[in-house]
Amino acid sequence: MGMKNQPPNLRPFLPQDVKALRELFRASIEGLAAEDYDEEQREAWISQIDDEAAFSARLGQNLTILALQQAKIVGFASFKNNQFLDMLYVHPDFSGQGVGGYLLEAIEKLGAHRGVKKITLESSDTAKDFFIARGYSPQSRITHLRAGQWLGVTTMTKELADITAGRAH
Repeated sequence: MGMKNQPPNLRPFLPQDVKALRELFRASIEGLAAEDYDEEQREAWISQIDDEAAFSARLGQNLTILALQQAKIVGFASFKNNQFLDMLYVHPDFSGQGVGGYLLEAIEKLGAHRGVKKITLESSDTAKDFFIARGYSPQSRITHLRAGQWLGVTTMTKELADITAGRAH
């Protein structure tokens, strides 16, 4: 029994998780995005977690869930205003093992139960194929100026199936 087919445990974000999530965020970008973004771009991307209090507040305001393998945080997803996937990051050591897909599915299910009709996100070039494979449609290419660096992302959307359809109200 490898880790591969063991689904992670999910739990909500707690304020004491912020340090671990900052480390995971940094490790994910440094470990997975190097082919698509140069070092200056990656540092600019990572700079958004420099302010720990602001990062913690952002996670706390969103619907943020963590994926754990044997009590270790291996990924997290953060859903904003019932419409926008703000963050989805997996530790590089656990990349390709289904953690990201598991988190995304959990956000979609939670969203659908809240009556969310559509999820919008901005995908890095690194994650684009991941989202396309899970039913997200590219809409437009945009660039953000972050800490003096231009970072290209793709806006993507997915319509959620109405899970209340056919059910008595």
